[in-house]
Amino acid sequence: MLSGNHEDDLLDGLRVDDSQPERPVLLDEDGRPLRTWRENYPYTEKLGRKEYERGKRLLQIELLKLQRWIRDQGQRVVVLCEGRDAAGKGGTIKRFTERLNPRGARVVALDKPTEREATQWYFQRYVAHLPAAGEIVFFDRSWYNRAGVEPVMGFCTPRQHQQFLQQAPLFERMLTDDGIVLVKFWFSVSRAEQRTRFAIRQVDPVRQWKLSPTDVASLDLWDAYTKAKVEMFRSTDTDHAPWTVVKTNDKRRGRLEAMRHLLLRFDYEPRDDTAVGKADPLVIGPADTLLEAGEDPTDLSPSRLADYHEGRGQHPRPH
Repeated sequence: MLSGNHEDDLLDGLRVDDSQPERPVLLDEDGRPLRTWRENYPYTEKLGRKEYERGKRLLQIELLKLQRWIRDQGQRVVVLCEGRDAAGKGGTIKRFTERLNPRGARVVALDKPTEREATQWYFQRYVAHLPAAGEIVFFDRSWYNRAGVEPVMGFCTPRQHQQFLQQAPLFERMLTDDGIVLVKFWFSVSRAEQRTRFAIRQVDPVRQWKLSPTDVASLDLWDAYTKAKVEMFRSTDTDHAPWTVVKTNDKRRGRLEAMRHLLLRFDYEPRDDTAVGKADPLVIGPADTLLEAGEDPTDLSPSRLADYHEGRGQHPRPH
């Protein structure tokens, strides 16, 4: 268990449904299952497991086709998975990779920098993990730590933060100019649903390792993280490396839309367009189209947001 001012706050007014010990469910004061996932979410019901499993299987078959095409074409693909704590980054990456050939698909989840790495150019340790020809690399958090966690938690200086916002678009331009396909996901979770997920992590023995002191501290820092996110989007949502926002209060829908989006980025063969389907613009889209409660549309305008030409939910494919 964690110690700290917010440990008990996570379960204030809540209790655990004892009838389901294998998968904790939180109940409100009236004994009803929490439905915080409905906060600022476009659907009134979650995607059912049967529909989810069927859709996931079809998309994973397509991902295998894409992986073979990437290998044959010598493509290099980087997928960044960013978002607030408990937004579903790791779970989505797991569904991306669980059927892929591990020889051509890697997950990178770096720990905090060593003393030596802390003295290097900030992007240097990430460069070592970039893909070779025929590879896909998934970053479970990435260089964008310096756009969110680090400045909010005081792990970097304001100057380092601003320097990152200036250098990141240039760094990503170098990657894309060299032929790397860069896909940037921001997984978006609402404030109430994030708290619920933290509370579940606290009571579920197999998930307690996921709840860190930084997570608990973030409960008081929602607005600070929002400000950092908006500043990040303004500086780094570019034509050559646009952000794609995925609403993940319903994890199943979010996972499928992220997988679909990656497939839609490529004209690979042989693609089954019926299996891939079309993006759901209520769940996935450019940075200025999907906002959380309390975020003002004018936060991102005027800004340097990328100019999209293919409509909501989809970005231009690489040539």
